[in-house]
Amino acid sequence: MRDVFGPKYTIGELDFSIQYMRRKGFSTMKDPHFHPFYEIYYLLQGERVYFINGQVYTVQRGDMIIINPHDVHRTTSSNVPEFERILINFSHDFVKTELPGTDISLLPFAHGSRLVRFPMKEQPDIEKLIKDMLAECKHEETGYSAYVQATLAKLLIRIYRHNQSRRQEPPQYAHPMHEKMTEIATYLNDHFMEDIRLEHIAEQFYISPSYLSRIFKKITGFHFREYIQVVRVKEAQRLLLDTKEKVLTIAEKTGFGHVAHFNTTFKKITGVTPLRYRKQAGKHPVQPNDEE
Repeated sequence: MRDVFGPKYTIGELDFSIQYMRRKGFSTMKDPHFHPFYEIYYLLQGERVYFINGQVYTVQRGDMIIINPHDVHRTTSSNVPEFERILINFSHDFVKTELPGTDISLLPFAHGSRLVRFPMKEQPDIEKLIKDMLAECKHEETGYSAYVQATLAKLLIRIYRHNQSRRQEPPQYAHPMHEKMTEIATYLNDHFMEDIRLEHIAEQFYISPSYLSRIFKKITGFHFREYIQVVRVKEAQRLLLDTKEKVLTIAEKTGFGHVAHFNTTFKKITGVTPLRYRKQAGKHPVQPNDEE
């Protein structure tokens, strides 16, 4: 079976994209990944390991991953080397997120970025909604954009109902180290502003430094130091958009010892300097995506 990378269909310059992929063999997303738009990842076949904001999930056939803007995530291979998925990205303004006559808002995803596992009897309906959007974008018949907007709204309502009707269950860890890596990543998320060293974290969690370095990369897809930098930059982005604090102050608050190091790291991860990022706020397109 050959790899199949379907076309990425888009609506508008910034609004919506959808793409089908089938891939054989072990693969990992190349780069740290977070973006200013929403993401829905639906696994049609196979199995993947998804790392989101410090949580490790094993994604199986019929599972959906939902991602809020700016949440750090990465996908890697599990022990199952083949997978088939459909990936959707969309802006906040692409669909109406307020349900008329209620105080319900469909976005952002209320319970955060996470795995959604619909009951098996509901999975055919969910899959049909997603495939309908893909087919509409492929054929571009009259009114296809409105059709996709309406279908996406239906899907968001189904996600909302599912989240409201079921308490979030603790994740089932497929690998004995997934839970440990989740604990470590959660600690890093909470303490990123401190001087964090691999040796200290290894000692705190009773793991050898070399093993921690190796298994953290294998499970999360990030090098240990790389993940800390991504978490710091993500918080810096929030402060740049939500406050008027100076870049120097933000650098200090997010754990960077020197503003020059902050500027270099920020540009390496986001592609722009902190000041330019602040000026460009609200003008981010749905970017090309190397998501697996």
